[in-house]
Amino acid sequence: MDMKTIKKAEEIISANRLSCIMSLIDFDGYPTGSTITVSKNKGIEWLTFCTGIGSNKSRRIEICKHASICFSSEEPLYNITLIGDIEILTDNLTKNEMWYDGLKNHFSGPNDPNYCVLKFTTKRHNLMIGGEG
Repeated sequence: MDMKTIKKAEEIISANRLSCIMSLIDFDGYPTGSTITVSKNKGIEWLTFCTGIGSNKSRRIEICKHASICFSSEEPLYNITLIGDIEILTDNLTKNEMWYDGLKNHFSGPNDPNYCVLKFTTKRHNLMIGGEG
């Protein structure tokens, strides 16, 4: 994959808080997808998401750390699929760093014991941007 396509993918993900589909393995061993919003990212190297510690996502990650993240759009045309590992972070430094105002609807604040951060680290990717990739 050329660096130009990777840079375009990084720009798309970094532009604003994008929603994506996170696919995890469920309790019966099947892949399941759910929508989630990126909290922060470092290009396509890693992305973070915020959720509840007792959520289905968190419980599935405890069983299997493999995940896939997919961003797609028809206008502009792109499909960014990232494959890698995901971990649950609960330390206060990370929770404070990843906190954003939209989370106030779900948690009392960054120190809420039910709030956690999911950190996804990309191992490989499949990128198609503007019909190229």
